Amino acid sequence: MALISPSRRLRRTPFSDGVEAAGCKAYTVYNHMLLPTVFRSVEEDYRHLKSAVQVWDVACERQVELRGPDAGRLMQMLTPRDLRGMLPGQCFYLPMVDETGGMLNDPVGVKLADDRYWISIADSDLLFWVKGIAYGYRLDVLIDEPDVSPLAVQGPLADDLMARIFGDQVRDIRFFRFRMFDFMGRSIAVARSGYSKQGGFEIYVDGADIGMPLWNALMEAGADLDVRAGCPNLIERIESGLLSYGNDMTRDNTPHECGLGRFCNTQTAVGCVGRDALLRVIKDGPTRQIRPIAIEGDAVPGCDRPWPIMDGDYQVGQVTSAAWSPDYETNVAIGMVRMTHWEPFTDVDVLLPNGEVRAAVVHGVFWN
Repeated sequence: MALISPSRRLRRTPFSDGVEAAGCKAYTVYNHMLLPTVFRSVEEDYRHLKSAVQVWDVACERQVELRGPDAGRLMQMLTPRDLRGMLPGQCFYLPMVDETGGMLNDPVGVKLADDRYWISIADSDLLFWVKGIAYGYRLDVLIDEPDVSPLAVQGPLADDLMARIFGDQVRDIRFFRFRMFDFMGRSIAVARSGYSKQGGFEIYVDGADIGMPLWNALMEAGADLDVRAGCPNLIERIESGLLSYGNDMTRDNTPHECGLGRFCNTQTAVGCVGRDALLRVIKDGPTRQIRPIAIEGDAVPGCDRPWPIMDGDYQVGQVTSAAWSPDYETNVAIGMVRMTHWEPFTDVDVLLPNGEVRAAVVHGVFWN
């Protein structure tokens, strides 16, 4: 496999020195930054994540900051989720859509104050869309990418490790809430959230200069907890039904096709630029939707392109993410499936690069 040539377009993170020292074996590119993908092996990293605690460099989850009198209005224009009940200190998972109702991103919104928000984005250049909306509607709001880099602490021992750095009060943070804590004289937001189902936190490190000091402090404090450097794990995220923007969904998909209708309040999210388009979608209903799929046979290769889902000679969907699951002893996958075949236990075939194999839609089996 060819190497990626470094340049200023491919940015390092405040934690890259720690990631390299920990022996990262592979990266992907995410929001023009390096995102680790493997340390020991995907399976060994998976086992460790489920049993201990890991520190993840997820600085690639860049922040789009909205600040000013119209910040709240602009946030509502971006998403079909009704934000009127969102309070400072809360985090919301937010499908963000364009004027056609197509998914532009699925970030976590962080409300710092009534006139200040962070949008912690997935892999797309959302900043430009947000600036365009603000300029087009002449809103009184400043939009920028602040020097804020998330560092995740994930795994069943995450609370124990975090308490050693920030005190026992960190244990009281509720899911998708955040509190401000002091580190090296800097006030930083700590949220109970993260891109795994193993429990943990995301630390919004405010200032690159304290990135490695915090990394080192976590590693030293967690030595007896078997803390390791880690990263979002392909197997665990598929088992957990965590979607990847750009892989499992794109601008061609609506939130309802992505199974995210529960995060939409389209009837009451007045002001959302995609509201009218989504109201039409709600009326007719989606004709395809993301489903979990079990693929039979030996471990599948990496899914670097969509694999057609077939019923005889007819394509009825596509697999977008897949991996062998040691716990379920089968290949687990995420796919976009037509409504004619999306019911649980529907048998289909998946066209892999090396041939066709049997598979089945298995809603509710490994997404829990």
